[in-house]
Amino acid sequence: MKSERIASVKQLDLSPGSPEDESCTGKQTQSASTLLSSMMAQVLERENLKRALKQVKRNKGAPGIDGMSVNELSGYLKQHWVSIKAELLEGRYRPNAVRQVEIPKPDGSKRKLGIPTVVDRFIQQAIAQVLQQQWDKHFHNNSYGFRPKRSAHQAVKYAQHTIQSGYSRVVDLDLKSFFDEVNHDRLMKRLQTRMTDKVLLRLINRYLKAGIELNGHREASFKGVPQGGPLSPILSNIVLDELDWELHRRGHLFARYADDCIIFVKSQIAGERVMKSITRFIEDSLRLKVNTQKSAVDRPKNRTFLGFTFSQRGNKLKVAAKAILKLKATIRQLTRRTRGHKFTQIIADLKVSLLGWKAYFGIAEVLSQLRDLDKWIRRKLRCYLWKQWGRAGYRNLRRLGVAVRLAWNTSKSAHGPWRISQSPALYYALPNRYFKHLGLPSLVAR
Repeated sequence: MKSERIASVKQLDLSPGSPEDESCTGKQTQSASTLLSSMMAQVLERENLKRALKQVKRNKGAPGIDGMSVNELSGYLKQHWVSIKAELLEGRYRPNAVRQVEIPKPDGSKRKLGIPTVVDRFIQQAIAQVLQQQWDKHFHNNSYGFRPKRSAHQAVKYAQHTIQSGYSRVVDLDLKSFFDEVNHDRLMKRLQTRMTDKVLLRLINRYLKAGIELNGHREASFKGVPQGGPLSPILSNIVLDELDWELHRRGHLFARYADDCIIFVKSQIAGERVMKSITRFIEDSLRLKVNTQKSAVDRPKNRTFLGFTFSQRGNKLKVAAKAILKLKATIRQLTRRTRGHKFTQIIADLKVSLLGWKAYFGIAEVLSQLRDLDKWIRRKLRCYLWKQWGRAGYRNLRRLGVAVRLAWNTSKSAHGPWRISQSPALYYALPNRYFKHLGLPSLVAR
């Protein structure tokens, strides 16, 4: 273990020229002065490290292969930072392998996430901040992902504006397993176009080749940037920046957010021509793969971009069907009867999910879907309560003001809970204002 071979100190000082640095070897002091103006010095600058530490703590996340949690990071750095810093300056630092976990996707496939140790997350975050500062000003204006003061909403709005200006077709490019397919040699050459600090370049290369550990088995990394590390977003933008400027050189209008990219054209024939030529560029020049099954040239209303699509008339923003199905799956999970929570807790959990969903999809302009979702959610809650009442259904209906005959017929109905959840008795006993009073948000309300 790295901790066994690192000398401990009593205090954490994140500045490059702190008194604690002098207690290390003379070689380190010489390296520090030599690299004072280098990018590695910028990475190890006190304020940059403080920002990195704060960001890692804010992001939280699971432990890496060493089991260390985010809460333990500060204490560990107080003991070991001086020696870690010496290794970084001298180019001796060796990152740990990432812990790989597989997250199920809606289509049945799995997304691979690589979880670095918290110490490596801290160092990666410090590197990413310096790379972002250096590279961001050179990125294309139509790149919206993982950049300061840019968002998915801006990308979607730009796409909408472009479509409304007369571009009736989109070339929807899907890069197959992008993060797993990034070519290390091409990425390092791309980095070298704006970086001369060999120590930092070597460290980034080591992070790329740190390897993965899955179920106790360790494998080498020959390609890809693991999703889950702070370095991956900026490295992905550096890789795909070549695509952005190639599209610009060819005169295409496009919007890209990470590996989601759509190109706007005015005809099907033009779109198919662009799809063919850009696919050739991606596969031959960038050495990435285009998923031909998921990529297509089509009308905007038939494609999805960042969770949105566009209405058939007027090209209004509309929540994509897949996003609605995913929300419904979340609600089913939160309202399943076996959870055993109080109804107020169910509402509280729903409120968190719905407000988060609304914060992103609230810019949708087609509101009919959201009204239907509101109705469906309230029906799920009526169904939940009816199941919870069980044999006390008649008594609770009467307590809530339902007439004797209607309450009796409803409680003795042969229909199942889902059918009964939209009965007149349940609507009367549990009106919309009841759920609003409990704090249930409305997706359609502005």
